[in-house]
Amino acid sequence: MSDANEKPKTGHEVIQSYLKTIDGSPGVYRMLDSESRVLYVGKARNLRARVSNYARPSGHSGRIARMISNTASMMFLTTKTETEALLLEQNLIKQLKPKFNVLLRDDKSFPNILVTATHDYPQIKKHRGAKKEKGNYYGPFASAGAVNRTLNQLQRVFLLRDCSDAMFESRSRPCLQHQIKRCSAPCVGKISPEEYRKTVQDAERFLNGKSTDIQGRLATEMAEASEAMEFERAAALRDRIKALTQVQTAQGINPQGVAEADIIALHLDQGQACVQVFFIRANQNWGNRDYYPRVGPDVDAAEVLEAFIGQFYDTREPPRQLILSNDIESPDLMVEALSGKLGRKVDIVVPKRGEKAELVDGALRNARESLARKLAETATQTNLLKGIADAFDLPAPPQRIEVYDNSHIQGTNAVGGMIVAGPDGMMKNQYRKFNIRGDDLTPGDDFGMMKEVLTRRFKRLLKEDPDRKLGMWPDLLLIDGGAGQVSAVASIMREYGVEDIPMVGVAKGVDRDAGKEEFYRVGKRPMALRHNDPVLYFIQRLRDEAHRFAIGTHRAKRAKAVGATPLDDVPGVGAARKRALLAHFGSAKAVGRANLSDLKAVDGVSVALAERIYAFFHERG
Repeated sequence: MSDANEKPKTGHEVIQSYLKTIDGSPGVYRMLDSESRVLYVGKARNLRARVSNYARPSGHSGRIARMISNTASMMFLTTKTETEALLLEQNLIKQLKPKFNVLLRDDKSFPNILVTATHDYPQIKKHRGAKKEKGNYYGPFASAGAVNRTLNQLQRVFLLRDCSDAMFESRSRPCLQHQIKRCSAPCVGKISPEEYRKTVQDAERFLNGKSTDIQGRLATEMAEASEAMEFERAAALRDRIKALTQVQTAQGINPQGVAEADIIALHLDQGQACVQVFFIRANQNWGNRDYYPRVGPDVDAAEVLEAFIGQFYDTREPPRQLILSNDIESPDLMVEALSGKLGRKVDIVVPKRGEKAELVDGALRNARESLARKLAETATQTNLLKGIADAFDLPAPPQRIEVYDNSHIQGTNAVGGMIVAGPDGMMKNQYRKFNIRGDDLTPGDDFGMMKEVLTRRFKRLLKEDPDRKLGMWPDLLLIDGGAGQVSAVASIMREYGVEDIPMVGVAKGVDRDAGKEEFYRVGKRPMALRHNDPVLYFIQRLRDEAHRFAIGTHRAKRAKAVGATPLDDVPGVGAARKRALLAHFGSAKAVGRANLSDLKAVDGVSVALAERIYAFFHERG
C-alpha cells in the first residue's frame, strides 16, 4: 500500500513509461511537472523516437537534464505532417509560456502607412491593427517613430493631407500644414483632384521603391519652370527634391539587390539573447527593432533562432525572404510553414558573402551592441534591487515591486494606477488601471480609493494564484503617502490574511522637495536615505512613473467623459452613426429635439433606428 503523501515520480523512468503507448507519428508533446504545470512544448517528426531520446538516463545538456528530472507526466497531440506540428508547437508556446522553452515576450503589432481610397483627395496616415479600411497599405515599419519620420518627409515632398475626412469637410480656409508647406490644401480647392491624384501616385511610387524615377521627373519639371521664369514653382520643386533626398539619407541602408526581406541576426551572451530585425521593403530600410527572447544558459543559436522565427511570424505576415545570421534546425520545415501562411514561396537564406552578408553583419553588430547595453542595465538594476533590500531590511532583493497611485480632480473621473518593476526594469505589460467604482466614497477620499484598489488587486491574486507560484505576487509595495496611508494599507492587507508582504510609504519631506523624502514602514520609525543615494533616485523614478501612469489614465478617462453624449446610450447608435447625426444636426441636444422625418433624412439612419432615437429622447421627457 502506497503512502498518500508519497512524492510523485519524476524523471527519465516516467518518460520511458510512455513509449508503450505512442507510435512514430509526427506531433507535439508537452512535459509537465508534478503540479501539472507545462515545463516544455516540443515538436517531433517521430514522437516515439523523440520521447525515447528523453528516456535515456544520460547524455543531455544541463538544461534538458533539469527538465527531464522535473517531468512527472507528458501529453501528446499527433498531426498529419511535421509542418502542422511546427505551427501547433509555436502556438502552444505562446499560449502556455513553458519554463524551458525559448520564449518571445514581445508581441506588438507593427504600424503601416495607409493611403486611403474612399475620398476624392486621399489621406495618408499611420495605421496599426487589422487592415479593414479601404486603401493601399505599405509596411510593416519597425516602430511608430519610423512611420512618423517617413510620413513627415512624405508630406514635405508630396504635400498630401493627413487630416481626417470630418476635419477636411469642415475647413473654410487652409490650416497650418499648408502654411508650413506640408499640405497642398485640397480642402479649399488650392489643387485640382487630378493634380492631387498625381501626387498620390508619386507618393505610392516612392513607397514602392521608385524614388529615383520621381526625383528625375521633379528635376526636369524644376528646370522647365526655371526656364519659363516660374521661379516660385521652381523653388517649391527644389524643396521637394531636397526633402526626397533627406528621406533616402535618413533610411541609411537602401539595398539594391534586396527588394523585400526581413534581416534577422542573433547574438548570445551570458545566457541571454538579442535578436535584431531589419525590415526591408521596396529596396528601402523601414526600420529595425531588437528583441530579447527568454533563453536558457545552454541553448544553441539554431534552436533560439528557429523558435524566434516561429513565434514572430505566428501572427504576422512574413516577407518573401528571410536573411538570417545563423542556420536554424529545420529550414525546409520553416519554409513550408511560412510559404503556406503567405500563400507564396518564402525563401530562407544564410549568406556568406555579398550585399546580403553585409546587411546581416550590420544587423549582427546592432544585436551585439544592444545586448551589451541591456546586460549593463540589468547589472545596474540588480544592484539597485539589492540596495532596496538593504535599505528596508528585506530578506532578499525584490523581484516584483508594485507601486500604487490615484488620480482625480475633486473626486471626479477617479482612477487608480499600479506600475510594476523588477530585474528587467519597468514591466509595462504588468501595469494595471482601476476605475474607482465606490459610490459611497466621499469625493477626494484618497484612503477610500486606495482601499478599493488594493481590495480588488488582492482579491484577484487570492483567486488566481493562491499558492503564489505564478510570479504574480509582489515582494514589496510602495505607497504614495506617509504613516496614515501605510497604516490604512496594512489594515486592508490584514483583512485578507496577507501580512507578510513588506510595504513602504514614500512621503515628500521638508518643503516637499524631491530628495528629502521620508519612508514609513509598519511599526518602525520614519527614515530617510542619503541625498545622493542611487536607491533614492530609483524610488523617485518609480514614484514618478506611477504618478505619470495614473495621471495619463485619468486624462484619458476624462477626455472620454467630455466626448460622451446621450447618443452613446441609444441602442444601435455606434461611432459612425453618432458622427453622422452630430454632423447633420450640430449637437446631441439638436438630435433630441429633431422630429422623426428629420432623423430619417440622415445618411446611414434607417427608419427603425430613427424611430428608436426619437423614442429614446421623447420617452426621457
